[in-house]
Amino acid sequence: MSQTTHSNKKTSLLSIVKQMLRGDAYDYTQGNIRKAIVLLAIPMILELALESVFAVVDMYFVSHMPNSKNAMATVGLTESVVALVYTMAIGLSTAATAVVARRIGEKNPQAASHTGAMAILISLVVSIGIGIAGVIFAPDVLRIMGAKPEVIQEGTMFTRIMLGGSVVIILLFLINGIFRGAGDATIAMYSLWIASGINIILCPLLIYGVGPFPELGLKGAAIATTIGRGVGVIYQCYHLFSGKRSIKLTWPHFKWDFPVVKTLIEVAWPATLQFFIQSGSWIILAWLVSTTGSTDASAGYQVAIRNVVFFILPAWGLSNAAATLVGQNLGAKQPERAAQSVVLAARYNAIFMAGVTVLFVFFASPIISIYSNEPEVHRYGTLALQIIGSGYIFYGIGMVLVQSLNGAGDTRTPTLINLFVFWLFQVPLSYFLAEGMNMGPTGAFIGIPAAETLLVVIAWYYFKKGKWKDVKV
Repeated sequence: MSQTTHSNKKTSLLSIVKQMLRGDAYDYTQGNIRKAIVLLAIPMILELALESVFAVVDMYFVSHMPNSKNAMATVGLTESVVALVYTMAIGLSTAATAVVARRIGEKNPQAASHTGAMAILISLVVSIGIGIAGVIFAPDVLRIMGAKPEVIQEGTMFTRIMLGGSVVIILLFLINGIFRGAGDATIAMYSLWIASGINIILCPLLIYGVGPFPELGLKGAAIATTIGRGVGVIYQCYHLFSGKRSIKLTWPHFKWDFPVVKTLIEVAWPATLQFFIQSGSWIILAWLVSTTGSTDASAGYQVAIRNVVFFILPAWGLSNAAATLVGQNLGAKQPERAAQSVVLAARYNAIFMAGVTVLFVFFASPIISIYSNEPEVHRYGTLALQIIGSGYIFYGIGMVLVQSLNGAGDTRTPTLINLFVFWLFQVPLSYFLAEGMNMGPTGAFIGIPAAETLLVVIAWYYFKKGKWKDVKV
């Protein structure tokens, strides 16, 4: 009997995975919640795991260049600033997911498509402005981040290309947010597979100059990443306009609609500010490590952060699944089903993150060795990974709770939570430990798990109050 049950469960899971890979239409407001989470979460986890591969791949190939220390510092410092572009992209994507999911839950796919078109127009205006500013002020960005003169000299072109390509970063996030809101997470996943695959192929070819490709060094890493993301956006647009998915854009959908734009902006600006607050605090921590430590400390920290991001983004996939389920079920007038989805997703995320905690605490040294064996870089990287990794369970739970509030369209509450936790607690604590207690970079590392633990406590309080169930978008 038990063998039959086990076999049935295995067959059931296999059929769910096949359904997910095909991208079959599914009504997430009905049926088994666990199946809904799996159908959404698996492609979202794979999607965001592949997004994190961009940073890890760049750092890996750059770390094997001659005199790699300056190049590694450049990639790390630039990525810290590009995180602000991600912030804008995630803010717009969050708004698109929330509003599109609500319209899909209301069984109004035309309104969902129109919302997606307006979100794309807004993102184009924003990203072009950011790209122009990035190209002009690239060396100043590195200087502000505390980069040494030799790092600025070697890394300006890398920073210029990365920031100049902001349009593909923002569109890749934004359009995937539209697909996620519609429950079509498989297309979002495939777009990242394509983008990341091209980046993995082009990175070594353009950095080292293999075959007919010129040796471009650090600049080649930026070009490979930008091309990969650009092809991913082209793939997304094909499916947006092909008329074969739940979101089917036509040119009339792009007719300017101020009420829809207003709704998107009302949801997007707190979400953007929310992630800006978080990203800004991470920039301060990168600066704190750089100024209280050395180039070795900065390089080690950036290698550790690449791995932290690699494992956080898959957990973000489960959080995004919860956000979609909240949005669609609120649209379908089923708030209790939405709440059940959040609790179940948080439980799954906690289990996953517990495994990552064990990995980082006990295997930090061999992980960092993949990137660098320079003694001081390795020492700082190992220490950072162990300290930051100790709070991973709290990161996972907090991400689900915050994204669920965002999925309901209540982006203001998480913004206030982030403001308090990251700027009024994490930054002062890290500065006090690093400077006041003379702990240097270690103090900055400790501030991260401390802040994330506090975030979980506050987010859980607001989730249990339940006001998010009454938000209208």
